[in-house]
Amino acid sequence: MWDDAFPSFLIGLREGLEAGLVVSVLVATLVRADAKSRLPQVWTGVLAAIALSMSFGAVLTFTAASLSTAVQEAFGGALSIVAVAFVTAMVFWMRRSARSLAGEIKEKVTEALTMGAGVLVLTSFLAVGREGLETALFLWTTARAADESAGPLTGAGIGLVLAAVLCWGLYRRVLSINLTRFFTATGAVLIVIAAGVLGYGLRDLQEGRVLPGGAAYAVDLSGSVDAGSWYSTLLQGVLNLTPTMTWLQVVGYVGYLGVVMTLFVRGLRGAAPSPSPSPAPTGTAPATPPRAAKAPPPLPAPALTRHRPAWLIPVAVVAVPAVLAGLVVVLARPEPAGGETVAVSAKDCGQGFTAPEPGRQTFQMRNTGDQTSEVYLIDPATNAVYGEIEGLAPGTTRDLVATVAGGTYAWRCVPSDGKAVTSKAVRVGGAAGAGAVVPVSEQDLAGPLRAYKAYVNRGLATLVTETRKLGGDIRAGHLGAARADWLTAHRTYASLGAAYGTFEEFDQKINGRPDGLPGGVHDKDFTGFHRLEYGLWHGQSAGELKDPAQQLAADAAELRNAFPRQDFDVSDLPLRAHEILENTLQFELTGDTDQGSGTGLATADADLSGTRELLTVLRPLLTTRAPRLLPTVDADIARLQALLDAEHRDGRWTAVDRLGRTGKARIDGATGQLLEDLSPVPDLLEIRKSA
Repeated sequence: MWDDAFPSFLIGLREGLEAGLVVSVLVATLVRADAKSRLPQVWTGVLAAIALSMSFGAVLTFTAASLSTAVQEAFGGALSIVAVAFVTAMVFWMRRSARSLAGEIKEKVTEALTMGAGVLVLTSFLAVGREGLETALFLWTTARAADESAGPLTGAGIGLVLAAVLCWGLYRRVLSINLTRFFTATGAVLIVIAAGVLGYGLRDLQEGRVLPGGAAYAVDLSGSVDAGSWYSTLLQGVLNLTPTMTWLQVVGYVGYLGVVMTLFVRGLRGAAPSPSPSPAPTGTAPATPPRAAKAPPPLPAPALTRHRPAWLIPVAVVAVPAVLAGLVVVLARPEPAGGETVAVSAKDCGQGFTAPEPGRQTFQMRNTGDQTSEVYLIDPATNAVYGEIEGLAPGTTRDLVATVAGGTYAWRCVPSDGKAVTSKAVRVGGAAGAGAVVPVSEQDLAGPLRAYKAYVNRGLATLVTETRKLGGDIRAGHLGAARADWLTAHRTYASLGAAYGTFEEFDQKINGRPDGLPGGVHDKDFTGFHRLEYGLWHGQSAGELKDPAQQLAADAAELRNAFPRQDFDVSDLPLRAHEILENTLQFELTGDTDQGSGTGLATADADLSGTRELLTVLRPLLTTRAPRLLPTVDADIARLQALLDAEHRDGRWTAVDRLGRTGKARIDGATGQLLEDLSPVPDLLEIRKSA
């Protein structure tokens, strides 16, 4: 949990220390001015600032929970960028103001003493409120990045408590801290953390479809870096660096870090040195002021014209922000567009559902239970699904939009750890409509899975023969023939749909990349097709390639023997129709996997063949559920195939880096369009839990 807690600990410590120093100076100045009777006004302003900050955090949390998934991503991404802006401004402001902070606060308090009580309350409120709002915003973004981890709140709590202890020690003069150095060091660390928050926010905006480039990956180490390892978890929690990052994330991270850190360091070098740095902030203790500064005389207590309870103002400054926050949350919650609110839980499934009018309807689905649930609008006679929501958290509400026609309707609620419950059915009059999707069962997918596994088994038998031939070429020193046989064998492997762990750990042995290996292409653990590709196209001798070739043939044979016993989840089969070409767009069409052969388009062609084979075994199920989908997909495949064929001339493939800008754009665009049209397949063939 510490990896998630550290950024919030640092922001809690720093912001808490800033606010605490301000309060210390306020209190010390009033004590020196013999105006202790005005201290409650300071604490009232501090209490109001805390109440406002907590209310702001509540508004962010409960407002975001009412939004759709895509809007939540966009909302969170936008606020992450705002948080980065606030933290950046705070770092630079504190670097400039650390030496003169106490003097500025003293001056403001001295002016406030000559005015009414409201001015002193406002002075303390504004001084603390800024840090409080910044803290709330930063904590919200880091907590969201950490999902359900309690780390951010725990870290912030520890940081705030430590800041309070340090401020008390400074006030009582039992501690000595060089605040200029403290704020400089923490400022540099916060700039690094803020760069990660910026990258995370940009990714959220891409997932919310506000910014483009969500599939344009600059870094993808998911195949060679264990996302659950301690070092990966630490980097993700502290710096928001993930194994997979898009170009926009990388540019934003590097650009922010380079520009802001450079300006920060230049500002430090250009700052005039302090003639006599003090170990503690000037004026943070009730000590005798310098001779040149004259403390204000004691002020007479203002005449009271009426009495009010002492508790009234503190209660008001807490209640008003809380009430306003509640109103904002209620008003921000989307209202149903002519629909109704329907309960989702094992106990109350479908409560509030009445026969709707025919036409497009919006239902507000409210999870009234204590478990995250899925909910489906179904035809109870056939289990056909008209609409669904996945991952509806307890206490949250989301819209489900569906077109209602003549027929029978019911709700099916599926708690995450419970039994599915189906509500009472209602009847809608009128002509029957289309649009419902009949869910598939494991039995429905069993036949396609057997057919696909038979195809893979045949391909693996061919692969074993081809890798042995490749090894024989290398042992005989026929490296020219080996290059041709390497491509043949590699295309066979790619056509088997080796995407997202289809072959478990064998894929890393047979087709792994050098990314993440300490020795790169020279690492002893770099094996398989890409190891041979590097050697064959970089002038290595047959003697150097003999052992890797023998190892590849052995791994291929071991995979062929192991595959029939491997656990292939039947629900994963529809995913492969989309994921194979996702890999193609991410790796082959970027040249990321190329180790010198320039055959990325040949591999893309093999990936397309594998996708076509998957669609062949799934075609009967898709035809009955989405009859207009397959003709569109077939046209997309033909278009992409023609573009790839145009780059295969005289037995040679054009290298990806030698494609013209127009040719590259056409192939990328055709692949992206095919992926877009294939994206409904996993949902159409999803196995859904029935009652």
